[in-house]
Amino acid sequence: MTGNPLRVLLADDQAMVRTGFRMIIESQSDLMVVAEADNGRTAVERAQQLRPDVCLLDIRMPGLDGLAATRILAGPGVPDPLPVVIATTFDSDEYVERALRNGAVGFVLKDSGPHLLLEAIRAAANGDALISPSITVRYLNQMTGRAPTPVDHPLSTRELDVVRAVSRGLSNQEISDELYVSLSTVKTHLASAQAKLGLRNRVELAIWVHDHGLRE
Repeated sequence: MTGNPLRVLLADDQAMVRTGFRMIIESQSDLMVVAEADNGRTAVERAQQLRPDVCLLDIRMPGLDGLAATRILAGPGVPDPLPVVIATTFDSDEYVERALRNGAVGFVLKDSGPHLLLEAIRAAANGDALISPSITVRYLNQMTGRAPTPVDHPLSTRELDVVRAVSRGLSNQEISDELYVSLSTVKTHLASAQAKLGLRNRVELAIWVHDHGLRE
């Protein structure tokens, strides 16, 4: 392993769940649990103190739920947001939407298995986003059913191509292969699009595409 392990904060009101997640995370040489919390308020306090690389939050917790905690740590207007992944048993469109609009960059179901959990943590730390596949299609189809809001945007044609590909769940490498451009070019277009639109991550880009009827 090169470099320091990614530091993860765990927040779940069930001790057995936290223990299971800790075992999964610390079985990986590139990950470590830096703190635990059994409620949302403590999670926010510890996260703000420790600035972990990723916060892994449950939704239903006493005091302050995971969705509210996400908004405090990563929501609109937060000057230095932390990457938040929601891990929950509740497969609800309302929860997914609130989590993503509150700034979460990952949403995984607890029964999705260790591989997806670890993938979501690493993706969040790398500035990417991951949503459980079982949720993604249903959620985006639901968004497609809404009346889009037309928008004049500042994106170049190629930037829009890249952003549309992001909204379909493609990784940077898949976008590179599809558009026949280098990986560094994809990253440059993504960074430029985010700066122009005032958006912070891939999830916000995907929501922007769907909200404005710009899907291909």
